[in-house]
Amino acid sequence: MNQLSAYISFEGNAEEAMSFYANVFQTELSVIMRWGENPQCEAFSDEDKHKVMHTHLAVGNTAVLASDHLSSFGMPYTPGNNFAIAVAPDSRAEADRIFKELSDDGTTTMPMTDMFWGGYFGSLTDKYGVQWMLNYDTSQDK
Repeated sequence: MNQLSAYISFEGNAEEAMSFYANVFQTELSVIMRWGENPQCEAFSDEDKHKVMHTHLAVGNTAVLASDHLSSFGMPYTPGNNFAIAVAPDSRAEADRIFKELSDDGTTTMPMTDMFWGGYFGSLTDKYGVQWMLNYDTSQDK
């Protein structure tokens, strides 16, 4: 089966951000590969060699993948606003918990609210600039 995953680039704090997300979703990072492990990166600075080349965070049947962007690739890092990670919690309580933890030091776009489509929905941008949408299917309450 195909799997859709979000891949996020960070500006040197991928491990910190992904560890934060692992804590929020009560799971662990299964992989942390450093740029220094890549034999084609021997000319990189020691600082860049320690940065994250790839990490994988399993959340249920999905995954969030990430790396640290290296400007030595010739492209500057620009935080984007063209993606969000969608989460479908198992309960209202879990939606509220995840929303609360992700919004810590972030910006709430829309607080958790019952919506016309039968969802309990909220959206935010976390302290790392990543946009999140949470939607609990309220038909599960019946």
